[in-house]
Amino acid sequence: MPELPTNFKGYAHVYERAHINTDEIIPARYLNVHEEDELAKHAMEDIDTEFVKRVKSGDFVIAGDDFGCGSSREHAVWALRGAGVKVVIARSYARIFFRNAINNGFLAIECPEAIDAVRTGDEVEIDLAAGILRNLTSGKEVGFVPLSDFARELIEDGGLLPHIQKKAGSGA
Repeated sequence: MPELPTNFKGYAHVYERAHINTDEIIPARYLNVHEEDELAKHAMEDIDTEFVKRVKSGDFVIAGDDFGCGSSREHAVWALRGAGVKVVIARSYARIFFRNAINNGFLAIECPEAIDAVRTGDEVEIDLAAGILRNLTSGKEVGFVPLSDFARELIEDGGLLPHIQKKAGSGA
């Protein structure tokens, strides 16, 4: 897999409410679906019926505390990624969502100040190397918790399973 780029740009979809759970990210009625493009059609629909109409490839979801709480379901990550979301930036995460994101090769950034620095529709950029979120619309900048080297490696490899396969194949 290629090395993870240092910078990402996209447009923000901001959800200020804390405790957005996995059933709100992808409702349980769709858990029999496993294809990302099908799940994408229903991403966030119970809290934002217009999300799938507005989201574009490369966009960011910015959220409050405890994003992804509730049931452990990889479908939540798959639905967001399938909808084109490049990264979720939250004040904090439910541990299980964060692990599912990293294990599926999906960027999840913890940034406590993002929710106060960005509004829906703003163009934003993250600099992974510097640990900075820039609101290109307003000029505001805030720092974020950098990814660990291991998390970055998992994301670069496409997730935990491809990472294990890569390591097994290399004899490492």
